[in-house]
Amino acid sequence: MTVDECWFLSREADQRAQRAYHDLTDRYDDYIAFERTERVSRGRFERLARRVRDCGAPYGAHTVVHREADGAPDELLLVRHEGVDLWVLPGGCVEREESYRQTARRELGEEAGVDATYDGLAMVTRLTIRSGEYETTGVLPVFAARAESFAPEVTDPDCEISAARWFGFDELPADTRDREDLLAWHAEAH
Repeated sequence: MTVDECWFLSREADQRAQRAYHDLTDRYDDYIAFERTERVSRGRFERLARRVRDCGAPYGAHTVVHREADGAPDELLLVRHEGVDLWVLPGGCVEREESYRQTARRELGEEAGVDATYDGLAMVTRLTIRSGEYETTGVLPVFAARAESFAPEVTDPDCEISAARWFGFDELPADTRDREDLLAWHAEAH
């Protein structure tokens, strides 16, 4: 990809991400917003910018699935993602013509096999992606859902997820991706 093509791709991606962010934040209330910056290689930048250009979300959509005790989130469902060697929220890439919420629901079913009632947007992150002189943004939507079934079953067609398990918020593994964000959401939900 030439310098001009990469610059143009980053601008297209940025415009798509800005629209996605505003669509989400206009549609939902009571979410926590974060901003992050990620530095990546030129090749990774191009891959992520293409995803953002196509759907706005470089890493797809995810779900904070919780079980409740006394009307407040008590336990959180995490899945073990072997590709990143971390406990993560169920979620993944947006497919064509799929909304973020549809993506989150589909991925929850594939990665953990749990039924849930969706409550809305839990968190949204505006992610700045940089590589050298190139920069674009992406959006990371995370939806909140209350579990309706409690026995996780991994059926991941990509074979990236090796386990699904419930954790109390006071016992989240140290190797949980975005652990502090999840704890902030839990504190807000109480």
